[in-house]
Amino acid sequence: MTARTDAAWIFGYGSLMWRPGFAFAQRRSALLTGYHRAFCRISWRHRGTPERPGMVLGLLPGGTCRGVAFLPAPDRGAAVLAYLDEREGAGYRRVLLPLRLDGAPGPQPAQAWIYLPDADHPTYRADLPRERMVQLLATGVGESGAARDYLAELIGHLQALHAGDRALEELLRAVDAHRAKHGGNGAPDESAPDALNHVATAAGASADTP
Repeated sequence: MTARTDAAWIFGYGSLMWRPGFAFAQRRSALLTGYHRAFCRISWRHRGTPERPGMVLGLLPGGTCRGVAFLPAPDRGAAVLAYLDEREGAGYRRVLLPLRLDGAPGPQPAQAWIYLPDADHPTYRADLPRERMVQLLATGVGESGAARDYLAELIGHLQALHAGDRALEELLRAVDAHRAKHGGNGAPDESAPDALNHVATAAGASADTP
């Protein structure tokens, strides 16, 4: 690892914001330009199963994304990246991008490792209709918990950063309405086969971010 990459920050825009899972020397709110967060990946492990998939976040081109940047503890950069590569799974690719760290006397430029979704991976589904997204968020439960709780935690942490997102808040209301309509568990419509289940089986339910 070069001095440049060893000194790089880690940018979290989903569960990394509240559960980094590694020791860090600094934690700063940060702004990434050129990408926005979106529920664009199917989760068959952390927030769902092959039988009842959930959804997790990725970054799509355009706009900006407010998140949290972590500077790994000294001499721990390589170990942190190895841990995150395993945690994020095969559906993401790690890239080094510029961002701006919040702080006095003003924003500061920095380089950060960021996990972008792999558009060629079977879990990538940026094209799902909103109604299907709502259903998956309402029903998915995996190793790391419910997809609905993942969305709710995201909203809470963004509000703590003074970066509330009305679109995400509206999405949560839709998810909760769906769950209420189906008796609290958002049970999917069993009348139609789910193509996502067949894809999960064929792909071996690859790892996804928590």
